[in-house]
Amino acid sequence: MDRLTAERRSWLMSRIGSKNTKPELALRSLLHGLGFRFRLHRRDLPGTPDVVLPGRRTVIFVHGCFWHGHACKRNKMPKSRTEYWGPKIDANRKRDAKKRRMLRKLGWQVLTVWECELRNPSKLSDRLVRMIDN
Repeated sequence: MDRLTAERRSWLMSRIGSKNTKPELALRSLLHGLGFRFRLHRRDLPGTPDVVLPGRRTVIFVHGCFWHGHACKRNKMPKSRTEYWGPKIDANRKRDAKKRRMLRKLGWQVLTVWECELRNPSKLSDRLVRMIDN
């Protein structure tokens, strides 16, 4: 049972941003420190990628583990309203896969950085350099 009213919950959920989130800012800072230059939120590309490296034909999506259904230990399905959250997160995953396919067809390399990966910046840095410079 939710402790908040439906109106209050709706208001709180509407405040969750989709751009310039803390994980996204952390990734951008990391990329900048590695010497990469990039563009943000290119609306002309499928899925409006969070980070675009045009010269390297690479896009990066920063996904929250909960919202995009990452199979990590930090992602916990809510105990309430599972009939809503299960299909919602499944639909997000299907949409993500569709956008990745569309971008690959257009010749873009697609990378996904999960929120939990940002907890280990050195490991993530190594992966990003390896993938982007490949």
